[in-house]
Amino acid sequence: MELKVILEAILFSAQKPMSLKEMRDVFAAAPEHAEGDETVRGLRKVKEDQLEAALTELAAEHEAAARTFRLVCVAGAWQFVTQPEYAPWLKALVGHKARPPKLSQPALETLAIIAYRQPITRAEVEQVRGVAVDGVMQTLLERGLVEQLGRAEVVGRPMTYGTTAVFLEYFGLPGLASLPAADELRRIVVQKPEALVTADPGLATLPPEQLTFAGGDAPPDAAAPGQTPEAQAPTP
Repeated sequence: MELKVILEAILFSAQKPMSLKEMRDVFAAAPEHAEGDETVRGLRKVKEDQLEAALTELAAEHEAAARTFRLVCVAGAWQFVTQPEYAPWLKALVGHKARPPKLSQPALETLAIIAYRQPITRAEVEQVRGVAVDGVMQTLLERGLVEQLGRAEVVGRPMTYGTTAVFLEYFGLPGLASLPAADELRRIVVQKPEALVTADPGLATLPPEQLTFAGGDAPPDAAAPGQTPEAQAPTP
């Protein structure tokens, strides 16, 4: 029995999109229900690259057959979906779920910058757009299209942002590698803040003995390495 035919049966019966790992779990568990079938046992340890190759071949076959449905990969998960031209009849059958409002042009521009330049800070996004993006960023976060990834290793440790799996689903992309080419956007030079190697004068982000003040001197009560403040105090 061909691997792609088995995958077709699994995905046709699945109630949700399935990742390669979830499919591997199905193959690993199948021998428990096979009663010694060697074919089932032989596929118990199928690899993800084998699954992906079979799925790609299966998707091409469905596309060539011009059926009413097709196999797609969105956000790293595979599923069968109907062709868009049949939407009016299917909406009449199952109802129509209202989608969130469309993104505004500023939101789309901001989202594109994040998608192609991630991880990126809010200040860097504003450099590229030339305007403040506080409200737009909040909208993207609330919609689940963007998420916080961590903090940048620069002065102030600003938060960095990137896109989510919801972003991939919204645009029907299997992964970030499928983003359309945007060489011009990637070539825009963004001035990054100075690396966080020393503290600003008087800014308590380092131990007292490492802080510098306006004249380059150490703080008056800072101890030298290996000394306590009491050891530095003048003898009465």
